[in-house]
Amino acid sequence: MTVFHFFNCAILTFGPHAVYYSATPLSEYDTIGTSVKAAFVYLGTALVKLVCLATFLKVSENDSFDPYQELLKAVIGFIDVAGLYFALTQLTHRNISQNHKFQAVGLGWAFADSVLHRLAPLWVGARGLEFTWDYILQGLEANANLLLSLSLAALGSLMWIRKNKPKTLIPIIYACAGIVATMPSITSYLMRGLEWHFPKVVGFELFTSLVMAFISWQLFAACQRPST
Repeated sequence: MTVFHFFNCAILTFGPHAVYYSATPLSEYDTIGTSVKAAFVYLGTALVKLVCLATFLKVSENDSFDPYQELLKAVIGFIDVAGLYFALTQLTHRNISQNHKFQAVGLGWAFADSVLHRLAPLWVGARGLEFTWDYILQGLEANANLLLSLSLAALGSLMWIRKNKPKTLIPIIYACAGIVATMPSITSYLMRGLEWHFPKVVGFELFTSLVMAFISWQLFAACQRPST
């Protein structure tokens, strides 16, 4: 039963990444190399973030919400944006379209995040003798993170690569990118500041990820249309 629970949670956590790759044109254009490169860039940015967090953040004696510490975390979190910029603009990609490029980068980014933050807890905890919903919720959270990563990659592609985008959409693109980039700080505030329970936070993340994915898709489609 414990092994069965572990495999269920693992499929829920990592399965959507494989399904997304197989069910979209990414597999037809063989963009796995781009996703792997993006995953390595994510690991590099995660290391830089870890060093910055260890250097500038103090160890809290309790788990209460500290506005200064959370603001500092949010600023350090924008290292992810810098890493995503590098992955989208500086890495050499195969001859693939902008549409496929941001999806491949976002997919690799999200998969690396899930492996780094969820694989070890899943391996240790989900095989325990006592059943718990925590790892199922972590799998759902990984799905929300996949959508948010794809959304941020799409918005980043519009900001840094797409040149002839409608000027009226530029503020909306940057505002949406800012919201997605600060989602970790928002969820931290909900858990520590407002004392939301984990299932409620995951529900918020799923809802927000769906909304941001829809908005990002609409913005990308609008920027793809020829200007009149």
